Amino acid sequence: MLYSRQDLKKLIVPLVFEQLLALLVGLADTLMISSVGEAAVSGVSLVDTINVLIINVFTAFGTGGAVIAGHYLGKKNSDGACKAGWQILLFSALSSLLVTVLFIWFHNGILQVVIGRVEPAVMENARDYLVITAVSFVPLAVYNACAGLFRTMGDSRTTLYISLFMNVLNVAGNAILIYGAQMGTAGAALSTTFSRTVAAAVILAMMFNAKRPINFRGQVTLRFRPDLLKKILYIALPNSLENSLFQLGKILTVSMISTMGTYAIAANAVCNTLAAFNVLPGTAINSGIVAIVSVCIGAGELEQARYYTKKLMKLAEAGLIAMSVLIVLGSGPIIGFYHLSPQATRLAQQVLIYHAVMAVFAWLLSFSLPNTFRAAGDVMLPMGVAIASMWIFRLGFAYLLGIYFGLGLMGVWIAMTVDWIFRAVCFTLRFRGHKWERKMMEKKA
Repeated sequence: MLYSRQDLKKLIVPLVFEQLLALLVGLADTLMISSVGEAAVSGVSLVDTINVLIINVFTAFGTGGAVIAGHYLGKKNSDGACKAGWQILLFSALSSLLVTVLFIWFHNGILQVVIGRVEPAVMENARDYLVITAVSFVPLAVYNACAGLFRTMGDSRTTLYISLFMNVLNVAGNAILIYGAQMGTAGAALSTTFSRTVAAAVILAMMFNAKRPINFRGQVTLRFRPDLLKKILYIALPNSLENSLFQLGKILTVSMISTMGTYAIAANAVCNTLAAFNVLPGTAINSGIVAIVSVCIGAGELEQARYYTKKLMKLAEAGLIAMSVLIVLGSGPIIGFYHLSPQATRLAQQVLIYHAVMAVFAWLLSFSLPNTFRAAGDVMLPMGVAIASMWIFRLGFAYLLGIYFGLGLMGVWIAMTVDWIFRAVCFTLRFRGHKWERKMMEKKA
C-alpha cells in the first residue's frame, strides 16, 4: 500500500485541525463584528459570499496544480512536480492580481449587481469590507497554491502551523482594530488582509527549501510552460468554472434572502458560519482525497485509489455524525452568543438543526466523493452535474419554496438539500462504475 495508517494520520489529523482553526477565525470574526451591530454582520456576510467565489476559483487552480504534481510524485518524477508547482503559483498570482484591480475599481457596480437594494448601513459596511479584502486576493492565491503542494507531499503539519500563526494574527488584529481603534468592519477587513499576506510570505519562503520533493529552488521564471499549464488547467478550469457558477448561484440565492429582511440576512450569516463547523470533517478530508488519490493515479494504482477514497469517506462520515449531534444539542446556546434579535434567533436555530440532520445523509457524497474524480482527470461530469443541480434545484427550488410558497429562509435551505441529494445519487452511480477509472489512465501525467 502506498500509505500506511500512520501516513494517513500524519496527513489527515493536521488537515482537520487546520480547517477547525480557519472556521474558528471565521466564528471569531463574526462574533467580534456582531458587537458592531446586525448591519455589520449582514454587510460582511454579503461580501463574504462574493469573496468565496474568488477564493473558490483560486482554490480550484491550486487543486489542479496539486493533482498534476501528485501524478509526477507517484511516478517518482520530482523535477516535473517542481515545475508544475511553480507554473500554478505563477498563474494564480498573476490572475489574482488582475481580479484585485477589477474588484477595487468596480466595487460599487459589483455590490449593486450582486446584493441589490439593502439598508444604507448594510451597504456601507459591505463596501468597506469588499475594497479592503480584495487586496488579500493575491496572497490568498499564493497561499492556496503552496498549501496544496505541501499536502501533496504529505506534509499537512506545516500548513497547520502556518494557519495557526495566521489565525492568531487575525484574532489579535480584530481585537486591536475593532475594539481598540473602533474601526468596525474596516478593522476586521484590515486584520484579515494583513494575516493572509504574512501567511503567504511565510509559506512561499518555505517552498524554496531544496530538501522538499516539491520546491521552487531554480524554478523561478515569468515564462509559462504551455505543456504543463495545459495539464494543470485541464483539471483546474472545469473545477474553477463549477465553483464559480456554484458560488454565483449562491450569490443570487443570497439576493433572494436580502429581500426577506435584515433578520433573515443575519440568521443566514450565522447559520452559514455554524454549518461550516457541521461539515468540517468533510471539508478537511477533501484536501486529503485529492493529495492521496492523485499520487495513486501517478503510480497506476487504481484499486488503491478506490480503497483510500472509501476509507477516508468512512472516517469523515463518523466525524460528521458527531458534529451533527453536537450542533443539534447545542444549537440554542451557540446561537445565543451572536446576540441576534429573537426573531432571527428562532429562525437560525430551526435552519441549523435541519442542516445538521440532512448533512449526515448527503453532504459527503455531494462534495467529497467528486474529489476522487477530479484527481483522476474525470472533471467534466462532476462539473456538469454540479452546475445543473445548482441552478435547477438549489436556485430554482429556493425561489419556488422561499418566495413563491412563502417559506422564507427555511425554504432556501430546503432547496439546498435537494441539490445535495441529486448530486449524491449521480456521484455514487459514477463511483460504482469504471468510466472514471479509464479517465485516470487517459489523463495520467
